[in-house]
Amino acid sequence: MKFTKMEGLGNDYLYFFGTVDDPAAISRKYSDRHFGVGSDGIILIGPSDTADFSMRIFNADGSEAKMCGNGIRCVGKYVYDKGYTDKTHLTVSTLSGIKILDLTVKDGKVAAATVDMGKVVVSDPVSLKACGQNVICTPVSVGNPHAVTFVEDAEHAPLTTVGTALEHHTFFPEGVNAEFVQVLEKNKVRMRVWERGSGITMACGTGACATAAACVQAGFCSLNEDIAVVLDGGTLTIRILENGHAMMTGPCNTVCECEVENV
Repeated sequence: MKFTKMEGLGNDYLYFFGTVDDPAAISRKYSDRHFGVGSDGIILIGPSDTADFSMRIFNADGSEAKMCGNGIRCVGKYVYDKGYTDKTHLTVSTLSGIKILDLTVKDGKVAAATVDMGKVVVSDPVSLKACGQNVICTPVSVGNPHAVTFVEDAEHAPLTTVGTALEHHTFFPEGVNAEFVQVLEKNKVRMRVWERGSGITMACGTGACATAAACVQAGFCSLNEDIAVVLDGGTLTIRILENGHAMMTGPCNTVCECEVENV
């Protein structure tokens, strides 16, 4: 069984072109960082009746995700670098709708991509009970659910306690990605994330978009301006447009080509 390991700011997935039998089981097996290859999950790339390509995302625990911002940039790199397309303006169908990619090519290979992540919907902040305390978070939808919590020190944010409690909170019946955000300066924030189905990850593209939109609503950042979202794996540039769409720009890299025995 052949696949490619790729990463966007350390948010790493195993990429397959076509279908695989029981992708949830494959993701659980090979995402394991001690007994498998090691990744945040797997991504299946295929044809689409409504876009240039399609993508399906399975988290490390086998659950299927609707969207992955870092993952979709790597999808663009995968199909271009491997010759499935020569287009640098692509559409990709996902469970959260069709996304539009513009690829940055250097020396014949894709180095980065800008993605129109669609409209981000920011709700009013809510106070939720988690780990015996009241946590004020802002629910945000980027086609998948997020809970953005502002903190004074993101480096010591309670990802493994409050983060996992929010993921399984009854307020979010489908689970949620929990972002902890420290405002560094105007249009620059530090974000750490507990991802639904994967735990702590180095980066989360949809989470960065959710964070930027929540920061705009709270007055920490501005519309139509580049917002630097500093993640464990590096920095994403997010711009929230007047129509509510989030434009995400960031790198994408191939780690290695893999072949394993599927037993």
